[in-house]
Amino acid sequence: METAGLAHSVIVHPEPYQDDHRYLEYCFAHEPRTGYFKGVCLFDPLREDTPRRVRSLMERWPKRIVAMRIHETRMTPESSGPIRNRDMHDSRMPACWKALAAMGVAVQMHSIPGQAANIRGLAERVSEATVILDHMGRPGDGAAREYEEVLRLAELPRVILKYSGWDMYKGDLQKLTRRIYDAFGPDRMIWGMLGGAIEEYRRQSARLDELLGFASAADRAKIAGGNAMRLFFA
Repeated sequence: METAGLAHSVIVHPEPYQDDHRYLEYCFAHEPRTGYFKGVCLFDPLREDTPRRVRSLMERWPKRIVAMRIHETRMTPESSGPIRNRDMHDSRMPACWKALAAMGVAVQMHSIPGQAANIRGLAERVSEATVILDHMGRPGDGAAREYEEVLRLAELPRVILKYSGWDMYKGDLQKLTRRIYDAFGPDRMIWGMLGGAIEEYRRQSARLDELLGFASAADRAKIAGGNAMRLFFA
């Protein structure tokens, strides 16, 4: 991070730890300088004590938690396992979204395209919520018509697309990038494909410039970090 000259970083709490955020908190406690890190937490959206637990984490680390991640990588709800996809139609789901929005915490959806209609329904119902679509809405995990619904989510002004997960998509990434850009525009795309070492970061940065070669330098800068700074660090 020092070599790359990154001004800030957002840590997305990984799935294997579930709601154990000790590693995220360790990073906050050992950051290179005060306020360098912010984080995305992971709690069960259907647990009634989730808003309280999110608030408790935020009280321990003020102004650090920017979003809560929710997994919907299957259409069938699950009650166990490492991902624990939840029922999007459960009445507790919009209640959780409302609570997160009230705390200024975004909803980060890690979801397959088939869930786009359910996300739209919740986003329209809880219009004050900011929604982040992780990994481009996972375009490789559904039919073309389902991904059209993901792109249509751009009609909702508080839906943002995280431009990441390139390695999961086996189609024409250049063509897909243009479609995403045309739908969401340069102000609602955030890059999340930086890599874990400086060599990989440089490769990914060059690839980002290549994929967004049709966009202006100013718009590429927004996607590469400017939008994240405005959304999470302003």
